[in-house]
Amino acid sequence: MTQDELKQAVARAAIDYVVDGAIVGVGTGSTANFFIDELAKIKHRIKGAVASSEGTAVRLAAHGIAVFDLNDVDAMPVYIDGADEITASGAMIKGGGAALTREKIVASVATKFICIADGSKLVDVLGAFALPVEVIPMARAVVARKLAALGGTPRLRVKDNQPVLTDNGNVIIDVVGLHIADPVALERDINMIAGVVTVGLFAERGADVALLGTADGVRTLTF
Repeated sequence: MTQDELKQAVARAAIDYVVDGAIVGVGTGSTANFFIDELAKIKHRIKGAVASSEGTAVRLAAHGIAVFDLNDVDAMPVYIDGADEITASGAMIKGGGAALTREKIVASVATKFICIADGSKLVDVLGAFALPVEVIPMARAVVARKLAALGGTPRLRVKDNQPVLTDNGNVIIDVVGLHIADPVALERDINMIAGVVTVGLFAERGADVALLGTADGVRTLTF
């Protein structure tokens, strides 16, 4: 199976976790896009969705799915999103699509976080994928120095020779070369750095269920 076929398989499997008549939290990225396309097939069964990025909101609306502002939502049964890496304990690195802050906020409202990913994203230790950190632009240099002191190599994310900006107007520093033995502690340490909006470690609030696409079918892990 191709990677896209694996992503589509887990997107279909995630539909089983959608609660009828409720609002669904929806993530950002290629796997989440497959889920949105599957969600459109049952849109008559749900009240609507909360999007974790402007791009996700546009895709949901294009399918005729009502998009709610999170400020108008008290609770959600599930948040469904992908991951760049996930461990057997449910800790994740997210933020490859630069939506980590909104993803973390929307996930915090949901009762369950369902991670959907192809099986290659399951790792023993986080850190092979560069760790994204969303940073207030004026703090870019000082945050980079403090991230380097933690043992990684910080790199400003750029595209077409310009810094990549998040939907919140901030920059992303990707930290490479980390071996994250204690993701909860590192998440807390980085979030304490002045100028950091949030770090793409989802460990204090990790996944509750992971649906992993493999050549033998969808593998389900519960944490």
